[in-house]
Amino acid sequence: MGELCVHSVLVTGANRGLGLGFVQHFLRMPKPPQWIFATCRDPKGQRAQELQNLASKHPNVIIIPLEVTNPASIKAAAAKVAEHLGGSGLNLLINNAGMVKPKTLDSETLEDMTEIYATNTAGPLLMGQAFLPLLKKAVQGSPGSGLSCSKAAIINISSIGGSIASSFGWDMMQVTSYRCSKAALNMLSKCQSLAYREHGVLCVALHPGWVQTELGSSAGHTPPLTVDDSVQGMLKVLSSLSEKETGTFLDWEGNVIPW
Repeated sequence: MGELCVHSVLVTGANRGLGLGFVQHFLRMPKPPQWIFATCRDPKGQRAQELQNLASKHPNVIIIPLEVTNPASIKAAAAKVAEHLGGSGLNLLINNAGMVKPKTLDSETLEDMTEIYATNTAGPLLMGQAFLPLLKKAVQGSPGSGLSCSKAAIINISSIGGSIASSFGWDMMQVTSYRCSKAALNMLSKCQSLAYREHGVLCVALHPGWVQTELGSSAGHTPPLTVDDSVQGMLKVLSSLSEKETGTFLDWEGNVIPW
């Protein structure tokens, strides 16, 4: 298995949960990325305090305000990232920001369905579009052929809840709008893999496991997996991905999940 070696990475929803976990694990690498772009809605808010503390100790952590449902906000973030990178590209885009509203099928509303789809599905679409030029630039600056996360990749943090073939967790949480948004995100990941392959960009949908985060615990049950274990597992999976896996749906241990 190759070592994950990236010059630059961007993580959305980096102020808590898995996003913050990714930032912490990238910092612990033997060769940490030169740039870790950590984005969140309100960088100066109370919920970003831990991220602020990290950035104050590590000059390679750059906090950028970003609302993934707002095209203007995404455009501004992409410009800031490009400015920091100078002439080099972005190796890794991790679309992690997500939301859920614990509801039964009967109580779902148009408003919730629309809001959750905008964040969980349209957000990663817009991020891919905006950051493609920087991902392509990273490919141009990388030696060798083939696809890898050390070269350029879009990682969409999905969920087994979006698997149509699996009814995992239905008895505990129906969360239909969340499930639909993640099923759509899986299709987006497939589309991105087909469209961006020619540019040398790898794309996968990744299920992080059922993790002890605010989102993971929202149905009132304690998930079995810690953020640390999940992120460590996912980074191990990322280090082993190649063109064979682009367009697939995998879990944090590298197992294929049925669509």
